[in-house]
Order: sequence, then structure tokens, then C-alpha cells
Amino acid sequence: MVKALIIDDEIDICYLLSSILRTKNLQVSYVNSISEATISLEKQQPEIIFLDNHLPDGLGIDFIKQLKLSYPSTKVVMITAFDNYSDRTKAFNNGVDTFISKPFTKNLIYQTVDNLTKA
Repeated sequence: MVKALIIDDEIDICYLLSSILRTKNLQVSYVNSISEATISLEKQQPEIIFLDNHLPDGLGIDFIKQLKLSYPSTKVVMITAFDNYSDRTKAFNNGVDTFISKPFTKNLIYQTVDNLTKA
């Protein structure tokens, strides 16, 4: 079973995204900050991370490099309401696999998971 970790400080987004991902038979957990993510990642390594940018203890966009260095096979999806060219460019330069704007659709999440889990 594919594991996914959601890192987002908006609990409603965590619940919504968790529900969508579970319908795709993913094992889902979520945390609300970078520091909580660091602790969670020490316990289990997910195949996919859904990462918000504006978190209480830092910017997700700056956390991408650390994620990719520590967990190179993990796919990272930046998911943010603050979508602009500069952030997209920085995210891809830092190693993000996909960039999604909020609000997102269920079908977009399904398509993203399908694309990232292809053999």
C-alpha cells in the first residue's frame, strides 16, 4: 500500500485530502508543521508527500531540498493557495515533483497520484 504524508496547517485541507487519498487506497497520515513532519518522517517514509508552503514554522518550499536529500525516492507535491511564477520556479529548482494550486479538485489529486505511482 502506498503511503502518503500531508504537511499542512489547515486541518480542513488535511481531512479533505486524506479522504480523497484514501479512496485511492493510500495509507495517509498528516502533520501540521515542518517540525512535526521531521518527527513523522523518522518513523516512516512515505512514497508521496503533499506539502503546503506557508507553515507555522517555515516555508515548505525551503523544506523541499531537505526532503529530497534525506528521502530521494519520495515524491513531493507542493500544494498551496499562493501560486505564482517565482514560487513555482523555486519549488522545481528545489526538487519538487509536482505543483498544485489550491483549491484543487478530486480528479486532479487522483491524476497526480496516478502519475507519481506509475512503474
